[in-house]
Amino acid sequence: MKSINVKTSHPYEVIIERGSISKCGEYISKITSSRKAVVITDDIVGGLYGDTVLSSLKNSGFECTMFAFHNGEQSKCLSVFGEITDYLCKAGITRSDIIIALGGGVVGDITGFAAATYLRGVDFVQIPTTLLSQVDSSVGGKTAIDITGGKNLVGAFKQPALVICDSDTLKSLPAETLADGMAEVIKYGMIKNGSFFELLESHDLDSVDEIMDEIVYTCVDIKREVVEHDEFDRGERMILNFGHTLGHALEAWHNYTDYTHGMGVAAGMCMITDRLAPADISERLRKCVESYRLPTGTDIPMKELLPFCSKDKKREYGEISYIVCKTIGKADIVKVAVEEFSRLMEG
Repeated sequence: MKSINVKTSHPYEVIIERGSISKCGEYISKITSSRKAVVITDDIVGGLYGDTVLSSLKNSGFECTMFAFHNGEQSKCLSVFGEITDYLCKAGITRSDIIIALGGGVVGDITGFAAATYLRGVDFVQIPTTLLSQVDSSVGGKTAIDITGGKNLVGAFKQPALVICDSDTLKSLPAETLADGMAEVIKYGMIKNGSFFELLESHDLDSVDEIMDEIVYTCVDIKREVVEHDEFDRGERMILNFGHTLGHALEAWHNYTDYTHGMGVAAGMCMITDRLAPADISERLRKCVESYRLPTGTDIPMKELLPFCSKDKKREYGEISYIVCKTIGKADIVKVAVEEFSRLMEG
């Protein structure tokens, strides 16, 4: 077992261990005095791991039930959020009890937002079951839901009480979902760790399981460092948004249906790098992205994507922040007027 301590305003531990999902009750019992819990999941993950988690919790003395919603980004919405909070109320969850998010990024985001707002705050645990959620969304305390106006526009900062990452759960993922998470993994190498990026270059989607434990640990540790320096996303933490400004626009253009978050991030990283970084950096990024079966761009006209960028939550006072990596392993935050960003991307 490896563990990483995240020293934010509410410190917590990230446990990285194969097989840990079957011991989650033991670990959770150490961070709460309550023995009442609700597990929030989706209909796919619940079918795979729900019984294992409930059994572990019950063996550790918890009274627990499970609520599952339909899998997919479309469920990260106000109506499902309402269903979750209604369920917590019916289950009799109090401020001293605990909520457990079992699943990928959608489950973690909406469960975290429910934990942040129900009774003005209830502790919650993240058990991420996708690569994307293990290396990125489960750590750092960002929670949110999508609204008609855009992705993640309603949310709150809510640090988890514990994160349990079991790499064995990644073996059940379709190749497309594993690739989705690799976009965020590549991002970490680009923004913070050149030698890690080289390791990723030496593998591809078919061989990446050989280094999966190292991937999860390295990415979580990078995010820990960034979040500890800037918990509430006003400075350095913005580098974690490399590829996201255009990536979120691509997701929104596709109405969050047939285009995943990882696809958007991968294409967004390549598009901004093509325009602003040296050709050799752009070429290395493109080859790495392609080796994990991710897109490197889009045929959608830029004039159709830019309106979605102007709604991005990283926009302030008529300016928008974007991230560029002119050297692998180092990211720069650039703030420009929205109009200038539009001219840059259309050029």
